[in-house]
Amino acid sequence: MDLTDDHLQEFCAESATYLRRHIKVNEHVSLQVITFQSAASENKPAIVFLPGWISLMSAWKSVLLDMSRDFTIHYIETREKKSAVVAGRVKYRVEDCARDLAVIIEQLDLTEDNYILCGSSLGATAIVDGFRFLKQRPRFLALIGINAEFYIPHGWLKVVRCFPPAIYLAFKPVIKWYLRRFRLNPDKDQAQYKKYCDNIDNADPYKLKKAALALAKYTIWERLAEIQVPTLIFSASHDNLHSQDNIRRIHELLPDSRYFDLETNSRTHSPEMVMVLRDFISGEGCASRV
Repeated sequence: MDLTDDHLQEFCAESATYLRRHIKVNEHVSLQVITFQSAASENKPAIVFLPGWISLMSAWKSVLLDMSRDFTIHYIETREKKSAVVAGRVKYRVEDCARDLAVIIEQLDLTEDNYILCGSSLGATAIVDGFRFLKQRPRFLALIGINAEFYIPHGWLKVVRCFPPAIYLAFKPVIKWYLRRFRLNPDKDQAQYKKYCDNIDNADPYKLKKAALALAKYTIWERLAEIQVPTLIFSASHDNLHSQDNIRRIHELLPDSRYFDLETNSRTHSPEMVMVLRDFISGEGCASRV
């Protein structure tokens, strides 16, 4: 779902402005970056926001509306999304997304300790993986539903390898059925199921296949020791798609981490999450390690 400029105004506070452009990260890939400039952001850190795998901006509307009242936000769409301009053969590994992020941060001219890296799911994983590439370090990280690995059953991997992307339209109902039956909990969080259905409906099947095969090989564990800034970890204990055991383990392995369980995926995509972020920035949430 491609948002027009008129629609983008609906994603930021009334006093904020926006700028949409593509930033070239290498000779083959340009990524869409949307900046929401807050009128009240002076003396506040900017927020660099990296959404999850094939996530639509619509899932973050209430968060962006709330954030943009006080903060300037740079919303980056990763290379597997339809908005990315890709020429030639490219890879879709976590490391590729991480390197893209580092290039964009440098081009945004963000200074040391004057911005926050906030990401969800794949975006959060790419932030941790890419910390080693950053020339200017962020003030802290906010990681929402971070993936330590991307679990794809062996049988599904065989299907992904074999199926031609051209038949993706016919395959969508099967993916939705699998998510509803085995990975999500619609009774606890119907909004999450709808969000993932929208993501599936709007995904680029050619990029999706390459990304799924690349992500299936990834684990985050060796990258955690490199994180040397405070970190907020947001989990949703009723979210079966993101391993809660792995999220808790990441929190325990990071040297300066705070853990917040918002119970449902929908609450992690809400102003409630932004409120915790604001408290942390002001110092109210930094008193103790939870």
